[in-house]
Amino acid sequence: FPINLAGVELKIGRERAVSLLKKIGLKDRREHLPFQLSAGEQQRVAIARALANDPPIILADEPTANLDKKTSQIVRDLFKELKNARKTILIVTHDDYLIGLADRIINFDDGKIISEEITTENKN
Repeated sequence: FPINLAGVELKIGRERAVSLLKKIGLKDRREHLPFQLSAGEQQRVAIARALANDPPIILADEPTANLDKKTSQIVRDLFKELKNARKTILIVTHDDYLIGLADRIINFDDGKIISEEITTENKN
């Protein structure tokens, strides 16, 4: 529905939604209602919905929290793909893999910046 409000044709919107659901491993669950999905599946659907309109900036708060190892890797791979596509992404995370994708890392403690680093070489 948000895709349609953005003026995207119904057919294109459906194709985009199915593509995103496939990327996050939920294509076979596309007809399920939220209460029929696990918390982790709902979290991945939220990520897909957030990406559906191809936003200029992506804000993600702990996108791999509460996910199992396999599912976390699916989300990590998606964020790596977005980074490689030169998307602007702001992630709050404790996930070392996602931190390794960053071009800039800002560390906080009790709401205060304690360090800032511009990375020139990514580990992932």
